[in-house]
Amino acid sequence: MFTPDRPIYRQIRDVIIERILTLGDGAMLPSVRALAAEAGVNPLTVAKAYQDLQATGLVRARKGVGLFAAEGAMNSLLTQEREQFLTEEWPRVLARINRLGLEAAELLEQA
Repeated sequence: MFTPDRPIYRQIRDVIIERILTLGDGAMLPSVRALAAEAGVNPLTVAKAYQDLQATGLVRARKGVGLFAAEGAMNSLLTQEREQFLTEEWPRVLARINRLGLEAAELLEQA
């Protein structure tokens, strides 16, 4: 599940972000223990990922209730994810499209 190129807590953070993008603002997120068991990692690793997301305002903890996606988190994450795609991933994809000699029409037919 995890790759050696990035710290595990960052990869856990990405898992939580995907859940927020899927479930939306205000969604209840898995507890530290539940996510640690699901991912097969130390709970401290999951706690670090949640702390990172809380520090950026994307996750809110309600004492005695649980962890929730903050209001506005989904919009903020979509903006960040789009920017990251356009600046980091798209140039690689575009370069490969050009190397393969693919045309926009061909790609759209396959979509």
